[in-house]
Amino acid sequence: MGKYETLAKEIVKNIGGKENVISLTHCITRLRFKLKDEKKANDDVLKNMEGVVTVMKSGGQYQVVIGNHVPEVYADVMPLLGLEEGKAEDTEEKKGGNPLNRLIDVLSGIFQPILGIMAACGMVKGLSVLFLTLGLYAEASGEYQVLNAIGDGLFTFLPLFLGYTAAKKFGLKPMLGLVIGAILCYPSIQADALKASGDALYTLFQGTIFESDVYIEFLKIPIIGMNYTSTVIPVIFVVYFASKCEKSFNKFIPDLVKFFFVPMLTLIVAIPVGFILIGPIATFGSNLIAEAVMTVRDFSPMIAGAIVGLTWQILVIFGLHWGFIPVYINNIMTNGYDNVMMPFFACTFATSAVVLAIFFKTKNKKLKEMALPNFISGIFGVTEPAIYGITLPLKTPFIISCIAGGIGGGFYGAFNFRKFSMGGMSIFEFPAMVEPDGGFGNLIVAFAGVGITMVIAFVATMIFFHDKEEDKAALETSTGNLETTNKESNSSEQITKTKETAMLDRISIVSPLKGKVIKLEKMQDDAFASGILGKGVAIVPEEGAVYAPVDGEISALFPTLHAIGIKADSGAEVLIHVGLNTVQLNGKGFEAKIKQGDRIKTGQLLLTFDKEMIEKEGYCMETPVIISNTDAFLDVIDTDQEKVQAGDPLLTILK
Repeated sequence: MGKYETLAKEIVKNIGGKENVISLTHCITRLRFKLKDEKKANDDVLKNMEGVVTVMKSGGQYQVVIGNHVPEVYADVMPLLGLEEGKAEDTEEKKGGNPLNRLIDVLSGIFQPILGIMAACGMVKGLSVLFLTLGLYAEASGEYQVLNAIGDGLFTFLPLFLGYTAAKKFGLKPMLGLVIGAILCYPSIQADALKASGDALYTLFQGTIFESDVYIEFLKIPIIGMNYTSTVIPVIFVVYFASKCEKSFNKFIPDLVKFFFVPMLTLIVAIPVGFILIGPIATFGSNLIAEAVMTVRDFSPMIAGAIVGLTWQILVIFGLHWGFIPVYINNIMTNGYDNVMMPFFACTFATSAVVLAIFFKTKNKKLKEMALPNFISGIFGVTEPAIYGITLPLKTPFIISCIAGGIGGGFYGAFNFRKFSMGGMSIFEFPAMVEPDGGFGNLIVAFAGVGITMVIAFVATMIFFHDKEEDKAALETSTGNLETTNKESNSSEQITKTKETAMLDRISIVSPLKGKVIKLEKMQDDAFASGILGKGVAIVPEEGAVYAPVDGEISALFPTLHAIGIKADSGAEVLIHVGLNTVQLNGKGFEAKIKQGDRIKTGQLLLTFDKEMIEKEGYCMETPVIISNTDAFLDVIDTDQEKVQAGDPLLTILK
């Protein structure tokens, strides 16, 4: 039994079951599902699930954000789906959808599986260059040779790895994709080897940017000499073509000989077409892409860098950054460095600095507890927990992090900041920024940009961020708190005036249940206890009845009847969640007295539930009553009573 088996079962259940899943991959923090019908997924249930940060829909994927332990969750989810790892998606499914979403989905599916190992090898390569520059060993030493082999191995034979992952994505047998990558890396077919073997037969496209020597022919058709080792785009297109060939041959080759005839014919057709046509065109295209992005950047390096830094975190939220990863990799493979996309390097440090400032500024104990681990996570390159859990819900910190990232990106653009090899994330990327000739100028720019970005983000957050406790204190200082004023003043006129002022700025929420009141942070459910879902309290009910806490409208009634959303006439959005994990009862023991869209009055019976049966089933009856749009108000103050009757004052919202 896996550590996250229970969570895995709940996720599979609420994405519509295994029959609704086409494929599943994962990145650093997210499970990335391809679903047959996203409408079958219970978004709200998943978002409120303990162990899930949030849910995103982007790039044709249904993304369940987990956090740093996503590999373990993925390992427990896969057996429940009955899928092979990286199973190709159904062809008909891939035909639908937005073209941009399909493109991003393809790119992410190809590059995600190898990004971790690419980062690891790149880190070793960067450290090797750094050690050589510092004189820790000589270039002829065994230490250098071994570390250099570790650093260069994957990148030299990158087409093999991309051939394998692309084959999975396009529905080709993975081993065929691996073979295609190996063939493209075959030593004697590379341009450098062909040049060393003798003079060129003739030259094509003379006088153009595509001028190329021809050393060999295939059936009298010229093969342009190209170096395919360390390339990105050619193998992807060749594998895509091969996948079409394989599907065609499968239709008419007899089953008796399919096992070896289909792959043989696929290779005989796809490889020559790859060398004669696809490879050269893709290589020319790679060079043109690199030249084009460099031209755009050269127009104004500072503005280009600022745009990348400003928008990167927004792209990450929606998963759209995958559309730019191939540009980044292609630049390194083609030019030997990337200076176009690298301004995003400032963004992780911007988020980390913002979260650190919140740690020092906030008086909210739960927020403080969340901030420090997310700061550490961000420093190591994983910012999704900080973005989804802290900065984005609080809005102002997220805006500050984007602006600080834009300023850092502009600095990097202006000083031609570069990265010379794939490797690492965040602080682990620094070795890859040492110049190949051993110079440290670029590394100094890297540290300076991080320093500028973090200082701006930290200071701006300290100035402009005010959490709810600070707002409450400011309100008490300027207008006086009603309870404090009543205690400290003997003037009936002053008391009356304070009451009138307070009433204008207060919204009262009465208790929907009879029972014992517990503080939200003491709940057994971490998602509710963290306050991310909104402020409020929890009630352990003594009776199985839920009454309306406000006048308003039923904005949501879950099909399982365990949770009710109310839009109050005052603007407050109230969520009542009867028990924990009671969604698993599928409505058993619950009876709704209203339906979604109904107008309700305070005290009206909304729902009944069989308290004894639910407890016998083993469910905790802690029932959170929260204001889900807490950020729209100055503060939410809960009652100091230990027990309440239905209709008693429960929450006070300060406008």
